[in-house]
Amino acid sequence: MAVNITPLHDRVLVRRLEEKETARGGIIIPDTAKEKPHEGEVIAVGAGKIEKGRRIPLDVKVGDRILFGKYTGNDIDVDGQEYLILREEEILAKVSGIAKSASGKK
Repeated sequence: MAVNITPLHDRVLVRRLEEKETARGGIIIPDTAKEKPHEGEVIAVGAGKIEKGRRIPLDVKVGDRILFGKYTGNDIDVDGQEYLILREEEILAKVSGIAKSASGKK
C-alpha cells in the first residue's frame, strides 16, 4: 500500500523497524517490556530547507535506513500503520550495508 503523505521542507517520514524478539541470552522479551526501536526506514522526504533564498536538499532519500533519538519526532497513525515524522537534523546516522549485515538483519 502506498502512503499518500508528503513531508514539508526538511521533514522525513519514517517507518520504525521492529527489534528482535529475544535478547542475546535467549530470553524472550514480552511486547509490554519492549522499547520503541530507534532504527527506521525512510518512506518519504520533503523538498528541503530554504536558506538565503536557496533550497538545500536533504542528505537522506527514500529507502535509507536511519538511526534517530529516543524522544525525537512525532508519531502518527495512517491506516493502522504507525509512522514517525521528524526533521532531518534529528536523524543521528544512516545505516550502511555493512552495518545491516553485522546486526543480523538483511
